[in-house]
Amino acid sequence: MAEVGIIMGSQSDWPTMKDAALVLDELGVAYETRIVSAHRTPDRLWDYGKTAVERGLRVIIAGAGGAAHLPGMMASKTRLPVIGVPVQTKALAGVDSLYSILQMPRGYPVATMAIGGAANAGLMAVGILALSDPALAARLDAWRATLSASIPEEPSDA
Repeated sequence: MAEVGIIMGSQSDWPTMKDAALVLDELGVAYETRIVSAHRTPDRLWDYGKTAVERGLRVIIAGAGGAAHLPGMMASKTRLPVIGVPVQTKALAGVDSLYSILQMPRGYPVATMAIGGAANAGLMAVGILALSDPALAARLDAWRATLSASIPEEPSDA
């Protein structure tokens, strides 16, 4: 059963959001992916948010570009933690998306990643789940140790 929902406003967001899925795959976390547009499919958004807990989800990663209302609207429909990923846009390079996701009113927080930061969103979701899953915590610790070990101490000309 999926523990993480990865949602996005449109198909064009998938190249960015796929990075969250890759991290979750690498760390063995079950997830589902859906296109849920805040503007074009509001009934789908409402249903997804209202049923997320009963379907077993524990964290939602929501990516959106432009007006980027999806993460905030999802936060208004569920008590689950929502992690927002601003998707880069052509017009304003994703700054519009970032500001839209950051500016949530009190009571409906969204943990906001950097523009295009879906991989970190996946890692944040894993960190949240690892609080109550010792095996997942061990996998995350090992993943981080491998990352640290991959960084050389000195630069090379190669």
